[in-house]
Amino acid sequence: MILQIALDTPVRRVFDYLPPVDASGKAPKPGVRICVPFGRRQLIGVLVGIAQGSRVPSAKLKAALDIMDEEPVFDPVTFELLRWAADYYHHPLGEVIAAALPAALRAGQAADEVAETWALSDAGRRELQSPTARRAPRQRALMLWLAERGRATSDDVATAFKLTHLKTLAARGWANAIRISPEPAAFELRPSEVTLTDEQVLVVDAIAASLGRFAAHLLYGVTGSGKTEVYLRVIAAAIAGGGQSLVLVPEIALTPQLVERFRRRFSAGVAVLHSALSGTERRDAWRYAHSGQARIVIGTRSAVFTSLPRLALIVVDEEHDASYKQHEGFRYSARDLAVWRAQRAQVPIVLGSATPSLETLENVAQGRYSKLVLPQRPGAARAPHLTLVDLRKHAGEQGLSQPAIHAIERHLTAGGQVIVFLNRRGYAPSLFCNACGWVAPCVHCDARMTLHRGAAQLRCHHCGASGPVPSTCGSCGHPLNPVGQGTERVEETLARLFPDAPLARLDRDTAAGR
Repeated sequence: MILQIALDTPVRRVFDYLPPVDASGKAPKPGVRICVPFGRRQLIGVLVGIAQGSRVPSAKLKAALDIMDEEPVFDPVTFELLRWAADYYHHPLGEVIAAALPAALRAGQAADEVAETWALSDAGRRELQSPTARRAPRQRALMLWLAERGRATSDDVATAFKLTHLKTLAARGWANAIRISPEPAAFELRPSEVTLTDEQVLVVDAIAASLGRFAAHLLYGVTGSGKTEVYLRVIAAAIAGGGQSLVLVPEIALTPQLVERFRRRFSAGVAVLHSALSGTERRDAWRYAHSGQARIVIGTRSAVFTSLPRLALIVVDEEHDASYKQHEGFRYSARDLAVWRAQRAQVPIVLGSATPSLETLENVAQGRYSKLVLPQRPGAARAPHLTLVDLRKHAGEQGLSQPAIHAIERHLTAGGQVIVFLNRRGYAPSLFCNACGWVAPCVHCDARMTLHRGAAQLRCHHCGASGPVPSTCGSCGHPLNPVGQGTERVEETLARLFPDAPLARLDRDTAAGR
């Protein structure tokens, strides 16, 4: 029996090992973690298959050190998803699997959350009842205490006795440790105070009707149309039958407000997974989901790999967002993998957006996805008033048109606040010579240097190079002029136009630290 193990290495292959020397003849299940020797190190990998032979000569095969799990650390569909993703995105399987596991599990911590309780063994009960037995008074008191309670945790024992007494009972075979999984938290769905519109009722009914089979729904709703309320209603229907729901959001910043809303509606069973969690928090949330206790998992793109044994529904909020694509290391699209996972698990998936991606719209046009529309905001909510300014007809001042300046002045006079957005930081995007047309280039790449007047530097926003600001043109010697507007220049202009209004600039330069 040859164990084929995927290790967290950049090598695009699995590694063959013999079973551990002290292993039973029973074959381990694919998906369990196995500790193996790898060169001078010991690595923890995941068993992906069992073969009867190996291309490696038997004399060179090493034995695995330890089989760490009895059951796989992934549900079957998630395990299949990881193997498919490694093949589709041409990435080493071991690194893909490692990316799906919390660091604590990659380091060897238990995959299941279990509580260790102690109870008297049969030998301990006979010893306690024996009239001729001789033992220390504290040991006898501990045995009587355990006999009365049936079982107790180590912490409970430590409050009344010394743990050394418990270890002595265990060494003599009079007490046994029993590992048990925690009971699922009581679950309660709190009623909603929101009354659904007719359109929302139709959407909820259409999605709920597809529970139990694969169906991809595009929830095409304008901003503020109540998509989240639809998610809540459909998720409630999905978990009412004992299932689990996976909710993906594009950014960590969106998670707290969404989690708060979910926890107001669901009394328990909500787990959160994203990269800003500590190692312990991520491990606990993963265990909560893997055990089936978490009814709802809310997370960013990596949460698509969370083991959910009773998955019943997937929701991808803001499905068009580019943040669902991982651009470093193992590159993947979480939205596309979520659709694949839903199809294999035979569960519905809801892709919500006010501005759907072209790929999703094409799938709707081809009949692969159904289109559900929420065209209006519920209640008295109104769409914001938008005004387009034609800069060919209105004079501007350092990038700010006169209608925009008048609107800012009107709101400030009324005691309001104003946000001015600009997608360029620095003072000016280019440093330009009017005489010969020279533009300050980046010497390391093909981009142009951006003037940062506050730091007295030219900086390349493409590769990160920086340098001093020249006073004259490097080609003809004429003075140089900053061309275009960045956040620094707009800040300078607003401070001059509205000197009495408090002003704060927020960009990567001002908010570089915590």
